[in-house]
Amino acid sequence: MHIAIIHDWLTGMRGGEKVLEALLEIFPEATIYTLLHEQGKVSGLIESHKIVTSWLNRVPGVHRHYRNLLPLFPSAIASFDLSNFELVISSSHAVAKGVRAPSAIHVCYCHTPMRYVWDAEEDYSFNPLRRLAMRAIRPRLQRWDCEAAIRVDHFIANSRFVRERIRSYYGRDAEVIPPPVETTFFSPSAIEREDFYLAAGALVPYKRLDLIVEAFKRLDRRLVIAGGGSELDRLRKTATRKIDILGWVTDDTLRHLYRTAKALVIAAREDFGIVTVEAQACGCPVIAFGAGGSSEIVQDGINGILFAEQHADDIVRAVRRFELMAWPAAQVRSQVEAFSREAFQTKIRKFIANRTGITMESRNTALQPA
Repeated sequence: MHIAIIHDWLTGMRGGEKVLEALLEIFPEATIYTLLHEQGKVSGLIESHKIVTSWLNRVPGVHRHYRNLLPLFPSAIASFDLSNFELVISSSHAVAKGVRAPSAIHVCYCHTPMRYVWDAEEDYSFNPLRRLAMRAIRPRLQRWDCEAAIRVDHFIANSRFVRERIRSYYGRDAEVIPPPVETTFFSPSAIEREDFYLAAGALVPYKRLDLIVEAFKRLDRRLVIAGGGSELDRLRKTATRKIDILGWVTDDTLRHLYRTAKALVIAAREDFGIVTVEAQACGCPVIAFGAGGSSEIVQDGINGILFAEQHADDIVRAVRRFELMAWPAAQVRSQVEAFSREAFQTKIRKFIANRTGITMESRNTALQPA
């Protein structure tokens, strides 16, 4: 069985790349197809596979400026020759689902329909020129996105929130399979919690770190921010005595932060929210904006606090409410195994078998016709 896994781009390790790793463990002989691959930016597991890139990867300076080439992504993803493959799995938050594979069964694991094309332009700090450009090309990209969705035989969504977005924009149904979280690695410890709050993950505009910083300046509480991204330099310029900007940290350091922080704070409308589950797996409660995937993970008053509006005032009130309650680690961690890597892989295998007639004896065996 010839299997291809299509991933939008390989320029760093985030939630989508953790999904890709888990898929590669199920399909160890799969070939990866991607628009771009910056060597050394993803894990050894991913790098050990055959990786085929599009012609975009040969454009000078593309790894720094690829987001400016969005109008070229549809033609680049359609340029792959997948005629020899029998099963294609796309891991898509942008254009990966738009591959052409007429002889293959195409399963799309959809992290989200393109946010900046459909309904979340306000979540991105586009400069005026880029905002005008996006508005000019948006109708064409929306048409292409809907046409690309027709090529998918079966959709998987990473949350109920994303399933509704798929239904709304593509008119397609999807089964919900949450992404994998390393619930064994991310675990509680006997380390005593310290007097600080944590914000972690990609430092990009839609994460709304600006609201968290503003809230903690008003609260006069210590805040630690861990992660890398386009907002890093701006955040460092706004840091104060009680706001520490660490930048990118290793998984070991991140786990230590989860184990010692009073709570993780999230202000974004998340499609799912892997860092939320990672924190809870370490017994760290989460204070989160109560929309999107966070509302499916955080049980208010049990493993965290939900606030209603993306506003600094709401974050301030949520933190003060949080501080009036007790948060036993076992209570915070009670539901995290539902999001484990093993749970994800079991559900993927079952989905593939039920929808395609293909079964897998084990993660290291070849696919056999059912």
